[in-house]
Amino acid sequence: VNLEQEHLLKFYLRGMGVDEEPKDVLKIDQSTGEIFVHKKIDYEMYPYLSVFSFEARDRKHNVDTELGMEIRILDINDHAPVFSNNHYETNVDESALQGETVTRVFASDDDDSNSANGIFTFTLVSVTPETDNVEFYITQNHNIGSISFKGCFDYEKAHKYTLLIEAKDYGDKIQLSSTTTVVLNIVDKNNHRPEIIGRTGPGRVKELETGVEVLRLQISDKDNPQSLAYKAKFSLHGDPENYFEIYTDHNTNEGILKVVKAMDYEIQTSRNVSITVQNEESYFSCEVKTRTSNGLWDLESREEPGMSAPYTVSIAVEDTNEPPEFVPHVIQIVVQENTYIKSPLKTLTAVDPDRNYHNSFHFIKGEDKDNWVNVDPESGEVTMAKMMDRESPYVKDNTYNVTVYVVDDDQPPKTGTGTLVIYVSDQNDNVPLLKVNTVSMCLSEKETMTQITAVDQDLPPYSAPFHYKLLGDVEGKWRIDPEYGTTVGLIREKTVYSGHYKIQFKILDNQGFGLVQNLSVTVCNCTITPDCHVRRSFTARPSLSVMGIILLAFLVLIVTPLMAFSQRKKVIFLYDGAPDGTLMKSNTEMPGTDCQVNVS
Repeated sequence: VNLEQEHLLKFYLRGMGVDEEPKDVLKIDQSTGEIFVHKKIDYEMYPYLSVFSFEARDRKHNVDTELGMEIRILDINDHAPVFSNNHYETNVDESALQGETVTRVFASDDDDSNSANGIFTFTLVSVTPETDNVEFYITQNHNIGSISFKGCFDYEKAHKYTLLIEAKDYGDKIQLSSTTTVVLNIVDKNNHRPEIIGRTGPGRVKELETGVEVLRLQISDKDNPQSLAYKAKFSLHGDPENYFEIYTDHNTNEGILKVVKAMDYEIQTSRNVSITVQNEESYFSCEVKTRTSNGLWDLESREEPGMSAPYTVSIAVEDTNEPPEFVPHVIQIVVQENTYIKSPLKTLTAVDPDRNYHNSFHFIKGEDKDNWVNVDPESGEVTMAKMMDRESPYVKDNTYNVTVYVVDDDQPPKTGTGTLVIYVSDQNDNVPLLKVNTVSMCLSEKETMTQITAVDQDLPPYSAPFHYKLLGDVEGKWRIDPEYGTTVGLIREKTVYSGHYKIQFKILDNQGFGLVQNLSVTVCNCTITPDCHVRRSFTARPSLSVMGIILLAFLVLIVTPLMAFSQRKKVIFLYDGAPDGTLMKSNTEMPGTDCQVNVS
């Protein structure tokens, strides 16, 4: 520091690098004003030093001059670029497309980023193993390096690749660098089609047999056995009747052909089907056509289901003894109810479907809930065991079912099943009956009506519509409107008062067949008791007071003679002038003056 020193005595220095951290780096010659550096300083910690005070004092120690200064530290290349990880590892699908980024690396340099010391580049040093189907390259964006590739991965050529990546700075005198390792694990994908190479198993099935394994199919696949690219999925062709199904044994990767629907030797003695196989994962292929120095390579690639060529198998059907069959399986008979028929209703017919087995057979009656028929075991004749009733609880929708069996004489015997369906035609053997025989009506100054309904178990034309006719002295009291139908109206004339009435009806069906029936009608004042049945029950029940009087009178009749006999005195009953107590027969109750209702 050059100053005129005629009046100066000493120079002083204070601030960073002197009496503040980093301390004792700088010192000043108090006589000459020269500043000296006494220690090394790290640019990465202190890129500059701020000296807050430079003072020049005279001989009397007065401050003559005071300056502030900043000292800039010049960086040297003492730090190499460093990767964020010493080891990178990732998985890459074998089916990855060229040009894709498979992974990224990160690095940093503590030197001045504005100088060559802090600027670095990524370089791909080596690839292990080196294969002709893929080439790796790295692109840089600031401190990030993106690793990509050209070509096609092939799991069978290399399960993994190890890449050595270098980061090197641009130091003027010396360049510093570091490296990291990148491991790319190739995940096997389905780039090999499975092929059916063989079969084991009988390749034959007995007729009528289901749920058994017919054969197993073995495959060849070059993909990784632990991947979906290896797992087989079989398809069956040429089986429109769905006799077979095929599925995969996940332990062996074999295809298992199984019969699931009974086959008939008499219809076909063999069946040819074809089978294809593919993997659970879609198939892809990638092939390098031309390698170029600039840009991506020329490839031929495609993705498809990857189904194998059809594999044809012939399944033989073995003949076995089949059960005899009814012809037809459902035998229908029409019988009129309440009619006994002596002659056979039907003769059962059965055949043996086998070509190589000729057996005799006999008939057996199975379920016959009401024991309506007999079945001759030799001839198969079906005869009536008793008259049939269409209204039987065992008849549903006018039909009655009987189960019949036909059994051959083979060992063990085979049994066929048939159904005898008896349609029972109706006769007019039921009369229409009132659905309910007790009704109630309200007393009114006007005519009142209630509905009555009849039912008939017979079918048309032996049932509804019915004809209703009133009998007895009903003129001016009761009438029916309308007189025809299932449900009609019973009308009370104004002359009919409260009470219980029995009315006779004659109800005829559509064929004029019927009988006389009684209907009990209760008429009451509904303003007092809304329900005539409740009122009837109430009025018919003796009250507690009446029962008490009766019990007291009974005791008097017993005790009085005993007292007279024991005292031997004449008993005189005095008349006190009060009226005699008499129990009047009355059904009047408050409020109102309802008329008497006889209890029937």
